[in-house]
Amino acid sequence: MLLRALILWGIAALPLWAGELQLLMVEKPGCPWCARWEEEVGRGYARSDEGQAAPLMRVRLHAALPEPVALARAVSFTPTFILLDDGREIGRIEGYPGADFFWPMLDALIVLAQTPAGRE
Repeated sequence: MLLRALILWGIAALPLWAGELQLLMVEKPGCPWCARWEEEVGRGYARSDEGQAAPLMRVRLHAALPEPVALARAVSFTPTFILLDDGREIGRIEGYPGADFFWPMLDALIVLAQTPAGRE
């Protein structure tokens, strides 16, 4: 609980460090793990601290990416969640590991976006 509070404090300081963050979700119709994410996380994501720090943008697998999105490598699995800083990939979560793991993994990516290493 304390660790989550510290991470969320870091998210509150985000405008001092990071550019415009977005969470890109790559999905495809009929993906059962995408549906599970939607049930467990997606419905409340926009209201969460993470959703405020990195609003969700969805794109279908193999669809053209919106400008100026630049990925480190192609996406092969759905769902894949890619944290973008001003359109540049900071890191990704491939697959959906369940809500208990998703939130800490996303928090770690958001904290990485605040570091000099995450901005390189």
